[in-house]
Amino acid sequence: MSSTTPALSARGITKNYGYFPALSGVDLDVPQGVSVTLFGRNGAGKTTFLKIAATLARASSGTLTVCGFDSGEAPESVRRSIGFLSHNTYVYRDLTPLENLRFFSRLYGLDQTDREIAALLERVGLGDRLNDPVRAFSRGLLQRVGIARVMLHSPRVLLLDEPYTGLDANAVGLLNDLLDEAVSGGRTVVLTTHDLELGLRAAREAHIIDRGRIAYSGLADRPETREAYRRFIRTGGES
Repeated sequence: MSSTTPALSARGITKNYGYFPALSGVDLDVPQGVSVTLFGRNGAGKTTFLKIAATLARASSGTLTVCGFDSGEAPESVRRSIGFLSHNTYVYRDLTPLENLRFFSRLYGLDQTDREIAALLERVGLGDRLNDPVRAFSRGLLQRVGIARVMLHSPRVLLLDEPYTGLDANAVGLLNDLLDEAVSGGRTVVLTTHDLELGLRAAREAHIIDRGRIAYSGLADRPETREAYRRFIRTGGES
């Protein structure tokens, strides 16, 4: 992938569920090696957009590429390039964290030792829960296992849908450290959140999705971005 190729590029993305338009012509470019946050109210289309990017849903029209691969025409190449975390952590509840990551390591074709996997689980604060069945975990601990799964194969693009859900303050700090490390290493982060401060903390750009469209795009550190958040998220749209 050329250094000038966007990590993610969407053109005219629409998604209809029956007669309901979840997305209505989304255009978005995300540069390589930056963190970008998507804000939006519940039902605005954030999750639908990330699912299309992750090849878990197909757009009704438009094109979306990740690392130069078309999500509709080359889904396997896209999946190798991304790590996707959603409300479903995609971990097996009858397995331990160590067993889960051992399984996903083989699935990705990695040759990681248990020591390497344990070190990653230590990074997300699960060093003392390696061999406990995941079914006994709280939502926050499940989220930590999911974060470790996403990081396991060092993907070039991280797609994170509300990654802070259920995390306590310590876990939020651990996640932020991992995301900062990923970006400093040249990877790209695209995340959604309802939390303004967490969303703007390390982002270069912020975009607001409202009623299936990009209603605002701007640099994360600009006052206009906070004003747009207040207008579209807190008050529910333009008056």
